[in-house]
Amino acid sequence: MIDFRYHLVSLIAVFLAVALGIVIGTTALNQPILSDLESQVDALAADKRSLEDQSRDLQAQLDTGDAFEDAVAPALVAGSLTGRSVVLVLTGEEVEADTVEELSTLVGQAGGTVTGTLRLQPEYSDPATAASLQSYVTGPGLPTGLTLPETDDTGQLVGSLLAQVLMVPAGGAPAPDTAALSSVLAGLSALEVLTQESPSVTPADFAVVLTAGDFPDDEAADRTDTLVDLAVALDAAGSGAVVSGDAASARDTGLVGVIRADPEVSAAVSTVDNVGTPAGRVSTVLALGREGEGTSGKYGTGEDTQPVPPVPAATP
Repeated sequence: MIDFRYHLVSLIAVFLAVALGIVIGTTALNQPILSDLESQVDALAADKRSLEDQSRDLQAQLDTGDAFEDAVAPALVAGSLTGRSVVLVLTGEEVEADTVEELSTLVGQAGGTVTGTLRLQPEYSDPATAASLQSYVTGPGLPTGLTLPETDDTGQLVGSLLAQVLMVPAGGAPAPDTAALSSVLAGLSALEVLTQESPSVTPADFAVVLTAGDFPDDEAADRTDTLVDLAVALDAAGSGAVVSGDAASARDTGLVGVIRADPEVSAAVSTVDNVGTPAGRVSTVLALGREGEGTSGKYGTGEDTQPVPPVPAATP
């Protein structure tokens, strides 16, 4: 008879044999797997180092290109805005101060003058503030002599109001009254829809609308429509307007992208999608000169754009 102890010892022996087999088998298999993994890690590390080297080389080339463009920019724009004036309108806090300063400097090197800088607050294009804005625009507190369009669209009304006091009409018509401009800016500042970034603002021949980024899908249509209304009004009231932004602003829900998607608006207002670079700032200044000649264009790195506008021929 085989007793219980014998069965127990046999079962333990079987389990030990299975466990020993698993350990031996795993050890035998682990070495090739481990070697293969180590080889893959080494290859990935080498690829990473190679990509880092390429990235450094490309950044160095980009820095060199930017330095070159910065150096030649004054010569490229020289004389393109002689005796002309430009007002800068920023669409939000995302527009960087460096971009504003560098563009202002380049306008001066082109022979022009920046007459002031305004920054629109998010409330400017917020549908929630439309009622209070329309109440102000259509109320009795506006300066005399202003004619607003017959519409109840707040964006068109406010855009027309700003354009009439900010822009010098083309063709030699009298410039807007500075007292009227101060009154309108004070009223809109009190509604907290814009702020004055410069010590003073006076009417100008041209307008540059500086923008950055795009809007969330659920609010893009309302906000971009209001800003497009302003750009169109500024363009029509003066000698021309250019909307300049970054690559993100050229997306479907960015201001540059929305303007480019509308054939009628893009035929009137020039756009630039790389204003953060020297080439983009050169394009912005040269585009103003082209606007003064009645020609609009799309400039930058996006689809269906020109790198820069044509450079004016040097005056003998």
